[in-house]
Amino acid sequence: MKKTGAWLAVYALEQLGVKYTFGIPGVHNTELYDELNNSRSITPVLVTHEGSGAFMADAVSRLAQFTGTLVIVPAAGATHAASGIGEAFLDGVPMLVICGGIRTDLDKRYQLHEIDQHAFLRPLTKATFHIKRHEEVVPTIFEAHRIAHSGEPGPVFVELPVNIQLFPGEVGELPRYTPPPPPPAPDAAAIRRAADLLLAARHPALFLGWGARDAGAETTALADRLQAPVATTLQGLSVFPARHPLHTGFGFGPAAVPAARNAFRDCDCLLAVGTRFAEIATGSFGVTVPANLIHVDINPRVFNVNYPAAVAVEGDATTVLQHLLGELNSRGAGRPADAALQEKIRRDKQAYKEEWLAHDSGDRVNPARFFDALRHQTPEDAIAVVDDGNHTYLAAELFPVQRPKSLILPTDFNCMGYAVPGSIGAKLACPDKEVFAIVGDGAFMMTCMEIVTAAAHGLGIIYYVFHDGELSQIAQAQEIPYNRKPCTALGDINLEGVALATGAAYIGMLEDGHITAAIARARQLAATGRPVIVDINVDYSRRSAFTQGAVKTNFRRFPLSQRLRLVTRAVKRRITG
Repeated sequence: MKKTGAWLAVYALEQLGVKYTFGIPGVHNTELYDELNNSRSITPVLVTHEGSGAFMADAVSRLAQFTGTLVIVPAAGATHAASGIGEAFLDGVPMLVICGGIRTDLDKRYQLHEIDQHAFLRPLTKATFHIKRHEEVVPTIFEAHRIAHSGEPGPVFVELPVNIQLFPGEVGELPRYTPPPPPPAPDAAAIRRAADLLLAARHPALFLGWGARDAGAETTALADRLQAPVATTLQGLSVFPARHPLHTGFGFGPAAVPAARNAFRDCDCLLAVGTRFAEIATGSFGVTVPANLIHVDINPRVFNVNYPAAVAVEGDATTVLQHLLGELNSRGAGRPADAALQEKIRRDKQAYKEEWLAHDSGDRVNPARFFDALRHQTPEDAIAVVDDGNHTYLAAELFPVQRPKSLILPTDFNCMGYAVPGSIGAKLACPDKEVFAIVGDGAFMMTCMEIVTAAAHGLGIIYYVFHDGELSQIAQAQEIPYNRKPCTALGDINLEGVALATGAAYIGMLEDGHITAAIARARQLAATGRPVIVDINVDYSRRSAFTQGAVKTNFRRFPLSQRLRLVTRAVKRRITG
């Protein structure tokens, strides 16, 4: 039979269970969009910028059972989308990127959009494919999906030339998609060695990353059995419930909150699951990792890179931890509840919270009071989409996350502008849950016009904008060594005007006394299907534990001569102004 490449591509996406595509039509994919318009199961979503579309696809893949998918034009569409593709690549998020391509049936050069897209996208993806014949379309998209989800997930790029999209070609019997087999069992000897170390340890601890997101029951059982304190990476904030008495917080080194620093101080065996020990997760590599490190990850390339492992176990986190629990249980009962440790964690958490609540924010909004009220008013299964900036670390330290996958954020690629479009993807993936964004004014300005897309689709998303007029995370990093903050002042931005332009409602939150009512009103309006911008006059005068710790760690790593130079310059500028 004869079918166009566009028809075949949509058939393949339908077989894979894709429900939304994100992108902008252009001359090299109009046929594909026409076929998407015929689909009964896929909704193509028009975005204002392909970068935002990639963030939406990223959020869909983090939260849904189907894969976030881009349908973009070549060249500019691919370069615009690259930030979101790169974020998915470094964060381990599956994504399909279906891109139009120039005609391959012409002997002409310098066609419109003619660049080597594969050379550009190869470093940002797990694989790239260039379809040459009609019979390749369906198998290639199936293979792209398999690669995107196998091992450590990530984006895969498929170029579908416009002539193959447009013109019918001969194909044989169309294949049906078959799901992959379950992950294999981990190495039994490694599991036994890991159990030996954990049972011999006096002070074991758990460090959990995004890779443990589907292993909540297993990590909780391990923590309880070992009476081990638990810390998470930034991206892994939602993998372990904050209310658990052994939960300590984000990180465990000098850049962590006191509960984590104190609970991990004597750690003699660390079980790390689904983390690469990257810079943010380790507070700029400031953590002290014990010699008895048990490192579990689906990607063997992360082992022994930043910290040597006594035992490395390759495999899916849930599968590995199930086997580890089985081995531990076969050796007898677990440890009795460590009441002293749990009480110490509780007191440290409470003391840190009270310090923040006691901070005088004057006529601005105290972040701790905001997050406290937000947690009390918002359902535990609501999804928080957090952008990159100073607000990121405040949310990590002050907003307790209780449910798996109820908080997502950009991490290792650390791309500003994620939250506004990411929250749209989150709401499409989870339409029955409340979705809100925590975003700084700098990051908000990058993608705020994408709220037009939220309004067009009737998505009641709340955008809590931390508004202080600066790129605050960088401004704080500049302030001490330079005594100045060049190029981080944003100038005035009228967020009410942004709301008017995008179809959103607007609520001001000028001081602490406005917090409770503003959140309640925002939720009421969002429940009607209207996006809401909450303009928070935030107080950033008190710094997060992460910011303070990371600055100190980086400073101590400088050579002595450079530390002296920087201190001398800072003191001189403070004296002279």
